[in-house]
Amino acid sequence: MLENLMMNEYQDYAGVQDSNRKQEAVHQNNDQKNDTEYANTNRSIKQSEYKNPANEYSNTTKSYESDSSEADRNITNRDEKEVNVKQKKEPEKEAKKDEEKSNEEQENEKLEKQNEDLKDKKISEYGQTLLENGKRDHKIHLLSIIGEIEGHECLPQHNKTTKYEHVLPQLAAIEDSDEIDGLLILINTVGGDVEAGLAIAEMIASLSKPTVSLVLGGSHSIGVPLAVSADYSYIVPSATMIIHPVRMNGMIIGVTQTFEYFEKIQDRIIKFVVDHSKIDYESFRGLMLDTNQLAKDVGSILVGVEAVEKGIIDEVGGIKEALTKISDMIDAKREQKE
Repeated sequence: MLENLMMNEYQDYAGVQDSNRKQEAVHQNNDQKNDTEYANTNRSIKQSEYKNPANEYSNTTKSYESDSSEADRNITNRDEKEVNVKQKKEPEKEAKKDEEKSNEEQENEKLEKQNEDLKDKKISEYGQTLLENGKRDHKIHLLSIIGEIEGHECLPQHNKTTKYEHVLPQLAAIEDSDEIDGLLILINTVGGDVEAGLAIAEMIASLSKPTVSLVLGGSHSIGVPLAVSADYSYIVPSATMIIHPVRMNGMIIGVTQTFEYFEKIQDRIIKFVVDHSKIDYESFRGLMLDTNQLAKDVGSILVGVEAVEKGIIDEVGGIKEALTKISDMIDAKREQKE
């Protein structure tokens, strides 16, 4: 009985010991497994922490290339936007330019029309215009002296007249203008007021710019001083010049003082003609008092070349010669300034 009890205790003790051994074996296995897992974990961590330089360079290069391509794309997009903006702005600029051009053209056309209207008005009302010589770059003012020279009293409306109050300011403007190079005077007058005619003649003679006169049809009475007042004078072959003593309209007091007054007026005219032509005082006075040529009057009539032969006019010629002469005079004056 005792032996059975001891055997049972021994078996229980042995079973406990065996169970303990099994548990230790299990614990050892678990510890080994944990160590293995720990080692693998450390190895993977170390491998992950270790960076291959080649891989790092490759990754850096790829990153740089990626950044560069991104920057290139950004630049391309920006350039495309700028091109699009420029393309949008160019039509607007062209439209503005076209609009400005059209406005300028309209303004130029308007100015040209105004200038043409002004020229037409000057020709129709005052017998004046501006000749622009494109070949020689000259601007020549054309002045017409026609009909009767009107003085302090207005003549009837059916008379063709030249008004001295129109001519004198124009002559002053010609002298003051830097654009006008010379003056061409066309004359076809029957004479008129002595004071007004001499005033115009003195103004023409005092101009600093080259002046040329051309007698067409006739230049009678006070028209003679007007013809010689220019720097150079022409007469067409068929034109005439009547030279006669001074006349007076209205009441005349028959006293010596009236005759002396006539003599003084006449002397002023003769001296002006002599000073601005090649004829001498006595010769011109003789033509003025000649009684053999005019049936109902005292004086002389000269036709074309006769006026040149007497020394009153410089040369026989027409508009072609007159324009050539004044252009040559303008060129000569320019050369003197240079």
